[in-house]
Amino acid sequence: MSTARLSDRLAGHQPLVLGLFRIVLGLLFTSEGAATLFGVLDRKAAPAGDWPFWYAGVIELVCGVLVLLGAATRGAAFLSSGAMAFAYFTEHQKDGLFPLQNGGLSPVLFCWGFLLLVFFGPGALSLTGLLRRGASGDTEAAPVAR
Repeated sequence: MSTARLSDRLAGHQPLVLGLFRIVLGLLFTSEGAATLFGVLDRKAAPAGDWPFWYAGVIELVCGVLVLLGAATRGAAFLSSGAMAFAYFTEHQKDGLFPLQNGGLSPVLFCWGFLLLVFFGPGALSLTGLLRRGASGDTEAAPVAR
């Protein structure tokens, strides 16, 4: 199989794979926020109003749910990406240059993953896309902007 043919076959699945990526990223980010705010998943809860951890937990929980559902994805992803960049540079970078040295691998991966969603949008399986299709009465999938 030629690479051009393979590329064409894979390109047809981009909206679905992007949607699945968004769902997994949103679920992981939501779990970080829930752990920070409610002390679940083997983490101690941050005291209410504790800067910056409690506020980061609120951003993680709210934006994580929005990204997971595919509602206001670009805005939530933009805020999440910035919050993770802030977390990396204020909490992790002081302990070493590279994420493997300073424990900042998760914030870096979240930051870049959310930045990808800012530019590419929610992909398939989004609440926004479902509502848009329902409002127009269209039963076929809405086209994805490239």
